[in-house]
Amino acid sequence: MARALMFQGTGSSAGKSVLVAGVCRALVRRGFSVRPFKPQNMSNNAAVTGDGGEIGRAQALQALACGVPPSVHMNPVLLKPQSETGAQIVVQGRVIGQAKAREYQTIKAGLLPAVLESFSRLRAEADFVLVEGAGSASEINLRRHDIANMGFARAAGVPVILVGDIDRGGVIASLVGTKTVLAADDAALIQGFIVNRMRGDPSLFADGMAAIAEMTGWAALGLVPYLPALRALPAEDAADLAEQAGRKSGGKLRIVVPWLPCIANFDDLDPLRGEPDVDVQIVASGRPLPHADVILLPGSKATIADLASLRAEGWDIDISAHVRAGGRVLGLCGGYQMLGDRIADPEGIEGPPGEVAGLGLLDVSTTLIGDKRLASVAGRFMGVPFAGYEMHIGRTTGPGTASPLLTFSDGRPDGAVSAGGRVAGTYVHGLFAGDAARAAWLASLGVVGAPRSHAAEVGRVLDALADHLEQHVDMSRLISLAR
Repeated sequence: MARALMFQGTGSSAGKSVLVAGVCRALVRRGFSVRPFKPQNMSNNAAVTGDGGEIGRAQALQALACGVPPSVHMNPVLLKPQSETGAQIVVQGRVIGQAKAREYQTIKAGLLPAVLESFSRLRAEADFVLVEGAGSASEINLRRHDIANMGFARAAGVPVILVGDIDRGGVIASLVGTKTVLAADDAALIQGFIVNRMRGDPSLFADGMAAIAEMTGWAALGLVPYLPALRALPAEDAADLAEQAGRKSGGKLRIVVPWLPCIANFDDLDPLRGEPDVDVQIVASGRPLPHADVILLPGSKATIADLASLRAEGWDIDISAHVRAGGRVLGLCGGYQMLGDRIADPEGIEGPPGEVAGLGLLDVSTTLIGDKRLASVAGRFMGVPFAGYEMHIGRTTGPGTASPLLTFSDGRPDGAVSAGGRVAGTYVHGLFAGDAARAAWLASLGVVGAPRSHAAEVGRVLDALADHLEQHVDMSRLISLAR
């Protein structure tokens, strides 16, 4: 049975996901078999697994760091927000329903058996299981029936390492305060702490590390300096993506992406952002869409609601003007659905039942019916091979599909291209992660892609992260604390 160790944070975005990925890679390089695990995740950035389900994108990255295929058991409960107060519930890769936040607090107690079953499966096939918590360990208001942090750690008997983010300030109070508010039995599970994202001279915080250790009784396991290369790894949360809004890279080709409240699978943008001649600019609420060569409409967990938000911003007017001026538009999944003439949700799958007009830029219509399609796909795109995945509800039909954007290996067409060729859409995510497909699309826009492998770059960053942690974290002590 594998030894296990859990990483919890003093708050959201403390860097737990990346730290777990780095420790995974470091342990693998030491010769161990490792599996990642997150009992409960909340994210619309998801990945399709080989066993036909979906998990959080962060766990897929951690699986890559371990050198193993992602499995639904690595993230048995995934919550996919569809509004500010409600989310779709995915258990062991499959949608079981939807719930408002308050409703979910009573539902989650019944999900613990599935969580423990998945955890047990992973422990049976590895030397180590590295567990990632969710949000803050100190959310004592949500402690009852908790399956994400201390509730899981207590149920599974897993020791905890607490991670604090010094970059956002108040890290001493955050770590010591967590010890203060936790119940004694929960606090006793915490064996050590890591302070993450240190900028500047680490020696200036040596007294801070000692003070935290003295006040908590926990082992000081490492002060981890900020590592700029981590920007090349996929962001897990839309909040992380929102922080990039308005940034410009100065590339020759400008791609503008409207930031939508329920944006999903936004790691589609990462391979493009890695191109030196491409400027991917994310536009936040309250600003008009700037001049662009391409407007890219990303995936969405709530297509009709996000389309309403897009219209409320006036971005539909900006997009129409962009097309009239000869600009190009590409829609991915939910963005593809928005480009059509009509979107209908007769069963209320993503919100109240109803039907709305689309942007009218592609001669297609979408009805949100049927089971969610979750599948890895491959085929031909612009004359070259591609690989990606589908993750969507809905069937899109209409005259526009007679001019598909790409063709799957089994001969099925997908997507649509307008008569002038300037507006296009597809259901395929991960299209630009393939180097040949990305280069072909950029060439059609007059840009020569850099001679680079996106997958190899991610692998190099994971290795650099492992090296970084080996230098700044007491890895031998960390291993000894697992049980």
